[in-house]
Amino acid sequence: MDPVQRSLQNITRRYFLSKCQAGIGGFALSSLLGNSSMANEATSATDALSATRPHFPAKAKSVIYLHMTGSPPNLDLFDYKPELIKHNDQDCPAEFLEGREFAFTTGTPKLMGTPHKFRKVGKSGMWMSDALTHLEDVVDDLCFVHSMNTDQFNHAPAELLLFTGSPRLGRPSMGSWVTYGLGSENANLPGFVVLVSSGSNPAGGNSDWGSGFLPSVYQGVQCRSKGDPVLYLNNPQGMDKSMRRMTLDALHDLNEMELERTGNPETETRISQYELAFRMQMAAPEAMDLGQETQSMLDAYGAKPGEPCFANNCLLARRLVERGVRFVQLFDWGWDFHGTGKGTGLGEGLVEKCATMDRPVTTLLKDLKQRGLLDETLVVWGGEFGRTPFREGRTAGSKILGRDHYPDVFTLWMAGGGIKPGCSYGASDELGFKVAEDKVHIHDLQATILHCLGMDHEHLTYHFAGRDFRLTDVHGNVVHDILA
Repeated sequence: MDPVQRSLQNITRRYFLSKCQAGIGGFALSSLLGNSSMANEATSATDALSATRPHFPAKAKSVIYLHMTGSPPNLDLFDYKPELIKHNDQDCPAEFLEGREFAFTTGTPKLMGTPHKFRKVGKSGMWMSDALTHLEDVVDDLCFVHSMNTDQFNHAPAELLLFTGSPRLGRPSMGSWVTYGLGSENANLPGFVVLVSSGSNPAGGNSDWGSGFLPSVYQGVQCRSKGDPVLYLNNPQGMDKSMRRMTLDALHDLNEMELERTGNPETETRISQYELAFRMQMAAPEAMDLGQETQSMLDAYGAKPGEPCFANNCLLARRLVERGVRFVQLFDWGWDFHGTGKGTGLGEGLVEKCATMDRPVTTLLKDLKQRGLLDETLVVWGGEFGRTPFREGRTAGSKILGRDHYPDVFTLWMAGGGIKPGCSYGASDELGFKVAEDKVHIHDLQATILHCLGMDHEHLTYHFAGRDFRLTDVHGNVVHDILA
């Protein structure tokens, strides 16, 4: 918004009352509480992350998004294709290749059936690969979507499309839209937390959790499972809490003067972030302290306090949503199975990688369910696209099997928070090349996630550059058939 318009907005009665979070009741509460710290918190006019009501009654209060960076091979984990196995090592039919471009494959590749054994698991009878040995315990809580579709076949633009609604930089991320729309239920922690494991950030970088043109207070806060959870959160050497409070009060006054003069929303964000950082000094270390968990719980997850691993992050995700964090996003690097080396092969490489994910994710779902949190926590698992039904071109002569990037059809699953359990939606064709039933585009997934949180994706908008923007751009339909 133009700073002049913003400053004019700041002096209207409607704006004044809207920024007083508790309205006239807030003034009454303040009067009753006198000068206590509770009164000061109750009437804070700059806390942009205060919890707000959804558009309609929500099934989910929070989201845990488990992103397997690089994209797992759906045909070797969940989407069983016996016909593809039957035609293994035959030339790929030309009809599937004409006019197509792939990341690393040219010419006529060979069809490749999975080297893994599949079996039906759970009461729902879902197909699952032998690369997974724990997830079958919770399969009846999962809803598989076998007809996912995206427009992008390279990692960075595909991740950006998934998490921001656009393959280009500059748009707000899904978690930012959620916290913009709903705020957070814990004033002492960020509304949107990001945890990264396996030693590398995702291909989309910080933009996967950035706020784009939304005020930066809504961007994801990256926390660490080793060392200080948030860098530079603690007081500098020689500064105690009272001095930090005095410093922040002085900065607050200066920023308020700047806000009054320019109306810049980022100044308002800065005020809010300083205050949140002060409150987080106590709350964040406690929330991120896995030492408070029992040894049996740590063992169940496979967590190792003090180490930056995916199992730790799964346990931290439960601790965060338990404390009211709205959106927790886990990125786990290492799921790009091209077969260019042993670690990225579909044999031992996939089994070893699944072993780092299978148990902690299974335990996370059991843990949420046992605590009564699964019904109000939406859990999503998947990658940014799928993998080809044929061999990756660079490894055609290798003994190590691998698959190329593939956007046309892939599988993800969802659980909890308003999603129908023990179901399968959509299907790929018999060789795994195309969506055969009920296509679900990335924008449809985004619309459905927002719906579970009680938000209409068409009405969650932000005015920028002359028009209203939304996460789903001008697309997206809620997939009602997978809703509980």
